[in-house]
Amino acid sequence: MPLRARQRCHAVLTGLVALASAAVLSAAPPAAAADNWVEVGSDRARPLDESQGLTSVEVPAGSPHRYTGIGTIPVGLSARGWNHVGDPDASYGGYYVEPYQRDSGAAKMFRVQAPGGAWSEYVHALSPGEALNNSWVAISPDGQWMLAGEWGTMTRLLVFPTPGVNPGTSPSANLPQASTVRLDRAVRDVQGCDFSGPTTLLCSSDDPEGSLFGMTKPLLQIDLSAAPGTSDVSGRVTALRQLPLRSGCSGSFETEGIDYDRRTATLRVIVISPGFCVLTDSKTYRFTRT
Repeated sequence: MPLRARQRCHAVLTGLVALASAAVLSAAPPAAAADNWVEVGSDRARPLDESQGLTSVEVPAGSPHRYTGIGTIPVGLSARGWNHVGDPDASYGGYYVEPYQRDSGAAKMFRVQAPGGAWSEYVHALSPGEALNNSWVAISPDGQWMLAGEWGTMTRLLVFPTPGVNPGTSPSANLPQASTVRLDRAVRDVQGCDFSGPTTLLCSSDDPEGSLFGMTKPLLQIDLSAAPGTSDVSGRVTALRQLPLRSGCSGSFETEGIDYDRRTATLRVIVISPGFCVLTDSKTYRFTRT
């Protein structure tokens, strides 16, 4: 989420009383029919601590889903300028990674929790031309590589060694970019991706225009030519369906993080409602493959 979008989110959360009197209630049209995924239910998404991202955690067994939002940022991190957290992911070995950004500077940060509970921070110095935004991370099934994306209209995804898991990483050293995923067509405002297989990503796009795929807020599938690593790979992008845009308020929805839980083959995507309804009917939608 860019600075302007985050400022809008803060304004909504702090100006609820004013918005309540101004909200226009209407019935938004239902989402487009799914091509590959069917909606099977939803859960309320709390705006403070479930509004940015989510991930399933396999280790230790029985771990609950984890969420990120404005309210989950530790005070110490915020005081050092890391005031936005994106969509997290967890390796199949139990390492949990949160992506952070700040309003200015030349670095991103990835906060890692080891299976034993200890936290560490890995900073990445921006490469020339790299965007400051740090919306999401997706850890490869083998655990060794981590993908991340940049805000806006992009034709690439960035590949890093997974901090804390890949033996070539250290909290005391810069986390380098390892390679790039070259997309066959542009994507816009991707808020989250997750691996559903060794070379398949499912991504949530907050695209407000709809000019790239003929729909706004699409669920995307990216098929990689090979598993990520130190060499560049290509990615074939397909739009599967529009994500649900339903609310008691009219206005602009915001698609957020995504998670694929391989234990149940369930896809989950957060969609934040407009205006005052950010509090009342923001949802985490659940899908299964048809």
